[in-house]
Amino acid sequence: MEPFILQDKEYFTIESWCEKHPQLTAGFSTKNGGLSEGALASLNIAFHVNDREETVRKNRQILADKLHFPMDNWISAEQTHKITIKEVTKADRGKGAYNYESAVPDTDGFFTLEKGVLLTLCYADCVPLYFFHPQTEAIGIAHAGWKGTVSGIAKEMMKVFNSHGIDSKEVQIVIGPSITERHYVVDRKVIDEVDKISQSPIKPYKQISKGQYQLNLQLLNRQILVESGAKEECIHTTGYCTSEDKGYFFSHRRDHGKTGRMMSFIGFREDER
Repeated sequence: MEPFILQDKEYFTIESWCEKHPQLTAGFSTKNGGLSEGALASLNIAFHVNDREETVRKNRQILADKLHFPMDNWISAEQTHKITIKEVTKADRGKGAYNYESAVPDTDGFFTLEKGVLLTLCYADCVPLYFFHPQTEAIGIAHAGWKGTVSGIAKEMMKVFNSHGIDSKEVQIVIGPSITERHYVVDRKVIDEVDKISQSPIKPYKQISKGQYQLNLQLLNRQILVESGAKEECIHTTGYCTSEDKGYFFSHRRDHGKTGRMMSFIGFREDER
């Protein structure tokens, strides 16, 4: 069953989580409904892609209004394709929300136990990973491109949950819209790194020509999560592809690097709407 349901032209939500937990906001933005122009049209959420800062702020405000989650409560990161995960609190609210300079530095994942905080990260093909522990309402998101994936950011997030006494088997996980193997060809150097981290007998890639491989980053992250103690039935993967579903998403590969960014988001509102 597809975990992401389109709520409006601007965003998808993780329907099963949000229905069971009405104060939870969790999902993924689209490229539609914003004010950016040209290759960034139209709902570009990122400050670092040569868009006008004021336009990005307006795009973010459009999304904030739709989500009923004020930008003052957002937290954003300077993403560097590593495995640093920051535990954040209400004291961090607003970091990176209105400009890139104030973003949490050198970070590719967020975790919090607090309400009134919206965790956000940006994407244009990399894998968004969502984490939720219903019993404690602990939440996390991670940005897993190939570098972050083979370095083990999924495993790192599970360690953060474990450090708070949360059993890996109780963590609900969703793997969000990202580039699929049909459109993601990598070389042997990348596959050598994949082989170092993947213990599964089922290879998350297939060779299509000499030195060229189609890599399934979603499957690789799932394998890493299971090896880190997550239950197979607690991991749900989207059927959406950022490259293929061009009506909804920007794609760094498809658009040859000249493109905007979508946003993953998760957070508990403090009050019922």
